[in-house]
Amino acid sequence: MAKTKFCQGLSDISDSYMGFLIDQWGVLHDGHKAYEGVIESLKELQGRKKTVIILSNSSLRADETKKVLKKMGIGPSLYTHIVTSGELAWQGLKQQEDGVFERIGSKCFMFGRKAHECFFDGLDIECVDDISLADFIMIAGADERYPTPQDYEPILREATRKRLKALCANPDSKSLIGTNYLMGPGLMARRYQDFGGVVAYIGKPHKPIFQHCIKLLQARDLYPGDSVVIGDTMAHDIMGGHLAGMDTCLIRNGIHAGAFKNAHNPAETDKALNILMAQYNNTRPTFLLRSLKWGKALPDRKHKKRKL
Repeated sequence: MAKTKFCQGLSDISDSYMGFLIDQWGVLHDGHKAYEGVIESLKELQGRKKTVIILSNSSLRADETKKVLKKMGIGPSLYTHIVTSGELAWQGLKQQEDGVFERIGSKCFMFGRKAHECFFDGLDIECVDDISLADFIMIAGADERYPTPQDYEPILREATRKRLKALCANPDSKSLIGTNYLMGPGLMARRYQDFGGVVAYIGKPHKPIFQHCIKLLQARDLYPGDSVVIGDTMAHDIMGGHLAGMDTCLIRNGIHAGAFKNAHNPAETDKALNILMAQYNNTRPTFLLRSLKWGKALPDRKHKKRKL
């Protein structure tokens, strides 16, 4: 297996690909504003006629994500498509034609309801507060009603007894707040599986969301070999891109910043990367980039609040 190439900036790899699948959190922005160099990088890609897909494990729909990005200065002229796990979940629930969505039902118990209360707009689905009335579960995000496992586990146990299928519209297991980590909905979904429940994961690194992106690329005569996945998580971006047959680029200043905190030269960086890879089936990113800058990146930045 070829060694990971350590890049100074996105310009080092831009000529090798026509398709760019780019994660949001930890790559484009911190939840409040775009990182330095991001807008310039996206402008450079657009100037070179690249296809840019913003690919996110967000429970928000694509239009809502578009509004969020625009407030940060990342307007629609800077990318080609937005693909979120929330959008795929909404479309699947709308059609209920095949796969995990077929005849899933019309009554949903939702974790993360307050932050995503508009999710069911346009759907013939009722959001219920009593798990005994539900046909299925939606795990969309952290839920302030159930801050600890002790709070939500009784509901999951009851859902298991009812054999309710769960949709996880955001498979992230954790998110970054400063230098601390917050439990993500993916952990709640895995806890449901521990109890014997059935979970369908909609986002990265699972195949459906990448298959959707591949269809968008093929519509522009592009294929996995023409594309690179850029993200800050090994579990979702790098492993997902690898399984989809795409080259990958890990942003080291994101969720795994701590793994590289003592890496100040190529030898130390290579050692830190190998230790990190060992936790993820030795999946190796094709490239390593400090942050999404066009040219040489500046030293590590401090992270601000990262939400789900």
